[in-house]
Amino acid sequence: MIHPSPFLRRALQIDALFSGVSALLLVFSANILAPMTNLPDGFLRNTGLVLVAFVLGVGYLATREMMPKAAVWAVIAINAVWTIDSIALLVSGWLSPNLLGQVFIVMQAIAVGVFAELEFIGLRKSADPVAVR
Repeated sequence: MIHPSPFLRRALQIDALFSGVSALLLVFSANILAPMTNLPDGFLRNTGLVLVAFVLGVGYLATREMMPKAAVWAVIAINAVWTIDSIALLVSGWLSPNLLGQVFIVMQAIAVGVFAELEFIGLRKSADPVAVR
């Protein structure tokens, strides 16, 4: 367990907020975004549903006075994998987004990568509790 730095707590809160907005946008506007981005409606909606679970976990973690260090590392790892997978999605040719879709994927990949870095910085600023005897 760690005592989170204010920086880490704020990074997690903002990550949950922006991920939550993205989740709502993807879940409830997939049918509008799909033709605009040339990304499949189901892909967008399912991505939003995955984000809902992520938001619940990160939002809960951000409210804890003490945080499991492994949970923070998990959030950082998930964000890093999301970033890498987003770029891999573009270069793999698995989907064929138009220019707006490509920009959408790249911009969210950059944002998620920034969150991973901010959370890593916040983790380094956090204190491991001193064992009391």
